[in-house]
Amino acid sequence: MNEEPDFTPEEPTEEQVELVTARADLLAAYRGAVADGDLVAAEELQEDIRDADAELKAAGVRGHLPSPDASEKRGVRRSTRRRQDAPDLPRRKVDKRTVGREYAGRFRPSMFVTLTLDSYGRVRTDGTPVDFASYDYRRAARDAVHFASLVDRWWQNLRRVVGFDVQYFATVEPQRRVAPHLHAAVRGSIPHEVLRQVTAATYLQVWWPEHNELVYLPDGPLPVWESAVTGFVDPQVRTPLRTWEEATADLVEPAHVAEFGRQVHSKGILGGSEEAGRHIGYLTKYLTKSVGEVIEADTDRQKEHHERLHAELEVTPCSERCAVWLLYGVQPRGVSSRMTPGRCKNKAHRRTTLGLPGRRVLVSRKWSGKTLADHRADRKRFVAEALAAVGIVKPVQDTDRLVWHNVRPGDPNVPPRAHLLLHGIAQRQRWRAEYDQAMLAAQGGAPPDGSAGPDVSATAEAA
Repeated sequence: MNEEPDFTPEEPTEEQVELVTARADLLAAYRGAVADGDLVAAEELQEDIRDADAELKAAGVRGHLPSPDASEKRGVRRSTRRRQDAPDLPRRKVDKRTVGREYAGRFRPSMFVTLTLDSYGRVRTDGTPVDFASYDYRRAARDAVHFASLVDRWWQNLRRVVGFDVQYFATVEPQRRVAPHLHAAVRGSIPHEVLRQVTAATYLQVWWPEHNELVYLPDGPLPVWESAVTGFVDPQVRTPLRTWEEATADLVEPAHVAEFGRQVHSKGILGGSEEAGRHIGYLTKYLTKSVGEVIEADTDRQKEHHERLHAELEVTPCSERCAVWLLYGVQPRGVSSRMTPGRCKNKAHRRTTLGLPGRRVLVSRKWSGKTLADHRADRKRFVAEALAAVGIVKPVQDTDRLVWHNVRPGDPNVPPRAHLLLHGIAQRQRWRAEYDQAMLAAQGGAPPDGSAGPDVSATAEAA
């Protein structure tokens, strides 16, 4: 990319302004109803706010709207002073430019960077520890859980040091030792020494309650929900567990500090070269694979290594809202009766992912010069053109005058759930058959009569 992408936001439409104003009025009315104790009116207003949010999203409004129940109380503010044991970083004013420097009037090189986590103990060539007992599984689990946040901090520091808005396309994949590491294509050239300095000086402090020792064992008596206190209580003495605010009010030291390892690989690459194509292939080779396909244990030692790491991840909180906090005697944010102590559905705790972040592809917003809406429009246009090439034209429905609402219980106009499922399956099968026909035609192998192939409708026989 040789020119800066244009991300000038469009002016809001009259419809968007009216919707935002209406939502603000509903929010004020909702909070007034809550303050007056009118729960019936508050519930109705909350439903109206959800409908307004859906209309705003349909109108093209981006971002997260504030929750009606968001607390106005400010959380504890931590010092932003750097740690004494961390190297200092020079800081420059970050320009808005995203395109890298040009050399010799025509060369604009980019970078390929690989970042890894620190060592947790000596490992063999198959990725298993030399000594299972001394391998630091606790730190490995916590680093894996906070890896995405550590990467975000690295990009932030890099932009401050180089002085421009660095853009990237990156993928996260596991090493043989099952620790995540990052491969990133970076737009623009950056000195290798600067990348190493930024990596050495980047760290992430996790200001969470101390969680080194379990208060409640997963196979023992667990905290129970008590409606009277709207929270969990001790199963024996029935005293409420500490709230998140109480547990984090007087923290002196962070519960964990995540850092990168010493190994930093960086390489300059020219766009359009054979080497650039090879590195792009390296970035994209894992995009079609699930994490379970990447993390495979072939030997007994690898299986034991994975089991030990998974056992630690099961008791490692993944967020402030994680139900694992209840095992440490702390009520997480947003605690509710639906939580089961020690059971969190987040991917970080799964045996198939072993702590790898849910987002394995990390792309900066200005990497391609397109917004998410632009990418969706490109995909839609590609499919429409492919279908039109084989004579399949989808009618375009005007949805500007439609307002979507969630189905409410007892609505007599809603078909039975079984009918909806069958209709959805039939629709997906029909779409797949049409798309496969279009792709086959593009490769020169379409049916000679131009038909869409066999009828795959789930309702054809019944009809």
